Amino acid sequence: PIMKVDTARRQIYFIGLGKEKEIDPYYYVLYRADLDKTNVVTLLTPENASHDVDISPSSKYIVDSYSRVDMEPVNVVRNRKGKVILELEKADLKSLYAFGWKKPERFKVKAADGVTDIYGVMWKPADFDSTKIYPIISSVYPGPYFEYVNTSFALNDAYNTRLAQLGFIVITVGHRGGSPMRGKAYHRYGYGNMRDYALEDDKCAIEQLAARHSFIDITKVGIFGHSGGGFMAAAALCKYPDFYTAAVASAGNHDNRIYNRGWVEIYHGVKEKSRKVKTAGGQDSIVYEYSCKVPTNMELAANLKGHLLLVAGDQDANVHPAHLMRFADALIKAGKNFDMVLLPGAKHGYTGANERFYEKKLWNHFARYLLNDAEAGNCVDLKDLK
Repeated sequence: PIMKVDTARRQIYFIGLGKEKEIDPYYYVLYRADLDKTNVVTLLTPENASHDVDISPSSKYIVDSYSRVDMEPVNVVRNRKGKVILELEKADLKSLYAFGWKKPERFKVKAADGVTDIYGVMWKPADFDSTKIYPIISSVYPGPYFEYVNTSFALNDAYNTRLAQLGFIVITVGHRGGSPMRGKAYHRYGYGNMRDYALEDDKCAIEQLAARHSFIDITKVGIFGHSGGGFMAAAALCKYPDFYTAAVASAGNHDNRIYNRGWVEIYHGVKEKSRKVKTAGGQDSIVYEYSCKVPTNMELAANLKGHLLLVAGDQDANVHPAHLMRFADALIKAGKNFDMVLLPGAKHGYTGANERFYEKKLWNHFARYLLNDAEAGNCVDLKDLK
């Protein structure tokens, strides 16, 4: 995005990413381009972190706050050339660390093609012991507009930070076909393959992490996600039934034939065919026909193994609860066992008591099937965490 146009100096300030080899391709950095000079682009924020910037009306000063998931925010003032001229105050997090909070960790692995770098974040329990072995859980979202991989500092990353405290390694990782921030080739890998491409890379990433870290138990793998992530998480127990052990699929669009969003048709791939026909007057005419193969989770129902929890809100106007009902019906007809929760009054995003109830069900499901502990998390009142 363009941050500012300096008409007096004929310069444009804009956010870019993926150009600098030493900087994570997901991090926002600030550049300046000179309109009267060919190919003159100046990097103004060179730190390997995600930058949130504001530019003064005169374009003489830049206020820059940058951070990573494993680096506390740094706040500085720069001149128009990018030089730091003033360091602003930093947050005092001593009490947070004294409480036992630990930063998540970044990692890089290869996609299933063995070539493409994919990036992720790992959360560990606060009492992590490298001599112990922990189940691993992947928090997923297949895209296509973004990947659920944080790039900036956060004390509490949705469910991941809290889930790890039960005794899990929790990860989230990008994948081919995900973020358009990685370029057209990366993004378009998922075109016409909206589900399975992400699972392929997720499985490959977990296998590499388990080979890299002896504290990961590759025999106990969980996966969960919401919306497209729910679609993906449920499919995991059907596509790779001998790899994933347990899944929580929330608000999943299990039947994309009834999902009334334009991107569904676009990213599942529309095929065009043409044929010649004779008109009433005997002349040749071209008729165009369009088709779209949209995968559904019902097609995979017979392959289900492991432990699945399906969740949806009964007032979801984005992913209608009919998605859940159709998939549940297919599972029942296939003779499969699973658990299901329909949250009363909940829309696509869960709030209040429904969200607290969902999070406890998330904890209990993974604790039961990955830790053999049916009571984990029951003693916690989630109202204290909101």
